[in-house]
Amino acid sequence: MNLTTHSSHWSQLPPLEIARSHPSVASHNGKIYVFGGGGPGFKSMNSSVCYNPVDDTWSKLKDMPTLRSGTMAATIGDRIFVMGGGFRQENGMFRFLTTVEIYHPESDSWETGPSLLMPHDYPAVAVLGETIYILGGHHPDATQGGPKSDPGFDFCERLDTDGGAWEAIAPLQVPRFALSATAVDGKILAMGGVAFRPEGFNNFTTIEIFDPATNSWSHDNTLALPWVAAGLGSARVGDNLYIFGGYSDDNIHNRTAYYSLTNKQWHQAAALPSPVAAMGVTVCDGTIYSIGGWANDGRTPITEAFRFTP
Repeated sequence: MNLTTHSSHWSQLPPLEIARSHPSVASHNGKIYVFGGGGPGFKSMNSSVCYNPVDDTWSKLKDMPTLRSGTMAATIGDRIFVMGGGFRQENGMFRFLTTVEIYHPESDSWETGPSLLMPHDYPAVAVLGETIYILGGHHPDATQGGPKSDPGFDFCERLDTDGGAWEAIAPLQVPRFALSATAVDGKILAMGGVAFRPEGFNNFTTIEIFDPATNSWSHDNTLALPWVAAGLGSARVGDNLYIFGGYSDDNIHNRTAYYSLTNKQWHQAAALPSPVAAMGVTVCDGTIYSIGGWANDGRTPITEAFRFTP
């Protein structure tokens, strides 16, 4: 990785009123929308809030109908789809969901959307045109042992939001959860993540590339993350693909790097103000937002929110 730093920088937003990790975050009409997440004591929430960059303030929204964390959000037109996730039940076991709920920013209202084919908790999401892609996540059978024994999920599906229904697509070659995904030039990059393997609990540098034209995944042997990471953030701005934070080997990072789609190299960028993983991420007006997440101990949700100006 090129270690030359550039003039990009992170700045801190006003804190969230409620600490949360694993929220889903989306942008619409110049504002940032945050849904659910895991609060103190690993309790999933339905609290929804909005950040307005113009006046630098947070405001409350109508609560999401379902308590859940580990969801993914995607904006299509004037609708925000909030998908999957799960929660820990009173008996200590997890329940993973196929739930899809659609938020309407203009009316601050919710409606029920088409259910996922399979439960996806902490998967990755990407959007190509009017189509939403949901990739991997916690394995649906890993409801008792928790992440440290979860082999990950390879199931992927997509929704044509213009009147279509969810359909299965080719599975990931490497089953995993806590991965991140970004659309690049009509394809989807599924990056990083974590899963239990016979040799132990593995974080990955793996990047798989999905081609909708052939419904297939492939690897580029020259392309991998510059550090092993799960629960990382990613976003594309212009010709650069940014990654930041995440955890590996029980450490949470404050690193930021970008992959230049022009020169095909990784470059170091300004570090996050503090280490963070399991955050919610979106891009709004060319600026990257990182909302909530885990503190450096990997168990405590935080109120911090950051903005990155490339």
